[in-house]
Amino acid sequence: MSTTTTGPVTREHVLGPAEDVPVGEGRAYAVDGRRIAVFRHRSGRVSATQAVCPHAGGPLADAQIDEEVLICPLHLNVFEFATGACRSGAPAITTYPVRVVGGELVVEV
Repeated sequence: MSTTTTGPVTREHVLGPAEDVPVGEGRAYAVDGRRIAVFRHRSGRVSATQAVCPHAGGPLADAQIDEEVLICPLHLNVFEFATGACRSGAPAITTYPVRVVGGELVVEV
């Protein structure tokens, strides 16, 4: 007798050219009915999170970023790219796997 375990289904989505997101900034995309913010770090890596701050709906794509965190532009909540955890007490945000393939941004949702 075998058992089958099912988990969340993820799908890859091509968002467009990575160069559409300036280095050091973020841009928001609509993906499968949700808003996702994609960031290009100065190091060249990319990160993706939900695009709306859970505290007051701030536009996270407009956040200031460094290699480890993003800072919500409305109330300065600090979120970690690696885990989505908030360093300033707000609820965590969702993070998404994202990479550049052939110059295109590809996110998993």
